[in-house]
Amino acid sequence: MEVTIRRFRIEDYDRVIELWQACGLPLKPKGRDSREEISRQLRRPEIIFLVAEAEGRVIGTVLASYDGRKGWINRLAVDPSFRGRGLAQKLVRLAEQELEKEGLRMFAALIEADNLPSIKLFQKLGYVHHPEIKYFTRKLSPDI
Repeated sequence: MEVTIRRFRIEDYDRVIELWQACGLPLKPKGRDSREEISRQLRRPEIIFLVAEAEGRVIGTVLASYDGRKGWINRLAVDPSFRGRGLAQKLVRLAEQELEKEGLRMFAALIEADNLPSIKLFQKLGYVHHPEIKYFTRKLSPDI
């Protein structure tokens, strides 16, 4: 089976949301994950959103962004029936390559403590865990 990886198009939105739900990603459909918000994000040059497609289905995603100093890997998801084939690793590496084109040399990912498959994947890819870092957020809306 042939897998194609390409840039996200807004017409992929419904299929991507279905994938994220199947993968158990936390969703904010009235906030940061709404069609309107994702469409707005895509107009920003620092957003790189890739999808993997096979047999007409979206089977993987990765959303990368950068802040000028560091590249961030977000929204990595692979359809459960396509796991174990190296697709997540390939998506991360392609996102890193896109970030490198923007001059970035450091990449980061925030992973929830109970997401052991992602923790193992990022360790395998050479990412270093920093247990001493405490992550804080301040949201202007609970949907963000």
